[in-house]
Amino acid sequence: MLSKTLLNRLTLIASGLLLLAGLTSSPSSHAKEERAIFAGGCFWCMEPPFDALDGVISTTSGYTDGSKKNPTYREVSAGTTGHTEAIEIVYDAEIISYKTLLDVFWVNVDPFAINRQFCDIGSQYRSGIYPLNDEQSRLAKLSKAEHQQNFNQKIQTEIKLASTFYPAEDYHQDYYMKNPIRYTFYRNSCGRDNRLKDVWGDKFNKH
Repeated sequence: MLSKTLLNRLTLIASGLLLLAGLTSSPSSHAKEERAIFAGGCFWCMEPPFDALDGVISTTSGYTDGSKKNPTYREVSAGTTGHTEAIEIVYDAEIISYKTLLDVFWVNVDPFAINRQFCDIGSQYRSGIYPLNDEQSRLAKLSKAEHQQNFNQKIQTEIKLASTFYPAEDYHQDYYMKNPIRYTFYRNSCGRDNRLKDVWGDKFNKH
């Protein structure tokens, strides 16, 4: 079974071949592609809820908000580079809005955890929103303030202007599709879904 991300990539390749043959117009003339960067603990678990959304073109697991160029998974997981595991989302803004992406982000993180998410401990698993422009920054801050009104506990999720995003190694991409048994075991043993249900109730919809 092919993931949505892989299918989109194959579609883009096919479109490019057709374009070269003069059989179709460029897809960029029909799509308004934009990017979003979010961190919510293990990046394996952050891809599925966004891949399921109409308008999302691709998700890429990687690292952001750190000090070392081109970090490896081993370096990031050791907590020595300052990065956090994150995902980069490419989406069609004509179909889905950044605000909708924010809504999905929030219900897939524990917003009260400091330097951890679920069973993963360390600053490399901190939750964060990393806007790429002023409008994304405004919407992110507004969204955080709106959610804070619903809780007595302080939301710890950071909001910082995006720095360089480094894609993770290939074996991390679409991990939930490539290794479904290991992924499911990890997700369940980490207590992710139980905690999300505790925090968000019916707003959490597992993908």
